[in-house]
Amino acid sequence: MTLYAIGDVHGHLDKLDRALRLIETDGGAEAEVVFVGDYVDRGPDSRGVIQRLIDGLEAGRNWTCLKGNHDRMMEWFLEPVPRHDPHLPIGYYWLHERLGGTDTLASYGIEIAPRTRLIDLAHQARPRIPDAHVAFLRGLKITHDVGAVFFAHAGIRPDVALLDQTEDDLIWIRDQFHAHTAPHPKLVIHGHTPIDTPTHYGNRVNIDGGAAYGGALVPVAIEGRRVFALTDDGRQELLPQPA
Repeated sequence: MTLYAIGDVHGHLDKLDRALRLIETDGGAEAEVVFVGDYVDRGPDSRGVIQRLIDGLEAGRNWTCLKGNHDRMMEWFLEPVPRHDPHLPIGYYWLHERLGGTDTLASYGIEIAPRTRLIDLAHQARPRIPDAHVAFLRGLKITHDVGAVFFAHAGIRPDVALLDQTEDDLIWIRDQFHAHTAPHPKLVIHGHTPIDTPTHYGNRVNIDGGAAYGGALVPVAIEGRRVFALTDDGRQELLPQPA
């Protein structure tokens, strides 16, 4: 069985469409695809990305969409009382210039007036966001476990059973996970940390190619523990590299 996965999209609908075309060329229209989250922020068309995913799911595509930390920040911002993510550095919030929430709101035609209170902006924004988009964010899965692989947006906490992982770790973890070189219970496919190109580290595969910062969105094909990048020239196997 071949699985496919797509890393962090970050509002780049053109890159998402190209990745989907590469997957369809390799595996057909019925290919099973796992998206590891971060559909919104930083890019120009977060609205279009969410709508493309909703359209595919409604059409019966065999797609699984996981939740990234940016998706949760948007979801929490749209709650009746906006919720702050405690994992953000002091002074940061979803609309901070480094996080890209303003780009996401702009894709919905929402402009931010100077000195608008956060809660007032949230109340202004919520009616402009389609209910289907809010429901999509709320309904995103946190993990996907199939065969020899385990999918999560950011990774897992080492030496904690897969069933005991916390949502915060699954969408936010970085250093402890990256530093761990011993085998995990399964090969972990993740994004969250931008790198130049998808890379296989033996116990994990990072598929965040930095689309948010001008990098490519390179889909991968997974067969057992073998992983292949999909390119215009076909498959290129990702051989394990030292961490």
